Amino acid sequence: MLLSDNGIPQHRQLYEILKDHIGQGLYKPGDLLPSENALCATYSVTRPTVRQALNSLLAEGFIKKQQGKGSIVQPKRIGIGILSILGTTDSMPPGTLKTRVVDKPKVMPWIFDFDFEITKEEEQSGCIRMSRQRLVNGNPLLFEVTNLPNINLPRFCNRSFENRSLFGILSKYYDIKVTGGEQKIWSLPATKEINKYIGAKPGEPVLHLQKKYETSRPFYHFYTSIWCNTENYYLMGTF
Repeated sequence: MLLSDNGIPQHRQLYEILKDHIGQGLYKPGDLLPSENALCATYSVTRPTVRQALNSLLAEGFIKKQQGKGSIVQPKRIGIGILSILGTTDSMPPGTLKTRVVDKPKVMPWIFDFDFEITKEEEQSGCIRMSRQRLVNGNPLLFEVTNLPNINLPRFCNRSFENRSLFGILSKYYDIKVTGGEQKIWSLPATKEINKYIGAKPGEPVLHLQKKYETSRPFYHFYTSIWCNTENYYLMGTF
């Protein structure tokens, strides 16, 4: 089986295939995944590509490696895939995550409340900014502010983002796929404003993430700031 030439690295494609097979029960807890040699032959990829895909599965707890046996499928873990290249919506089981739009997308000058440099062309084009609240099983978990360069995104501000995936909308309507990125993570005291959306206690440390996404559109990036209440959840994902 040949992997598609869609701009997404081969190790990410193989990772998604294997994760999907595990999720569908083709490989159950305790089962062995095919050997590295078998995966190389099946998908016509190199051994480093296979190892990167398996290391991603290992990092997210889908498998464990045992000397002399190989990659063993682990029981399903429950976590929030905020660290995943898939994006939060696409990494969660259907129906688990609800998205509420706090501020609808709006074209405006850049507000530099994130710790990444933007290009001259991005700054000159202005910003599309929106904010959303994420709830898991009805409990507030995340508040995120997203900033996209206002470059060739027709009718973007007219689209609905309620319970919809930003990554999915970018891919479907604009042929923009996330291919990687950079992220920074630290802990901050919860503010009154943030507490309205994530349900943290006043002064309680909350996790703050800033993310710069690289995409399949040359030189196009977008930026997200996320505040997360991890009292009852853990974060997971590869990026």
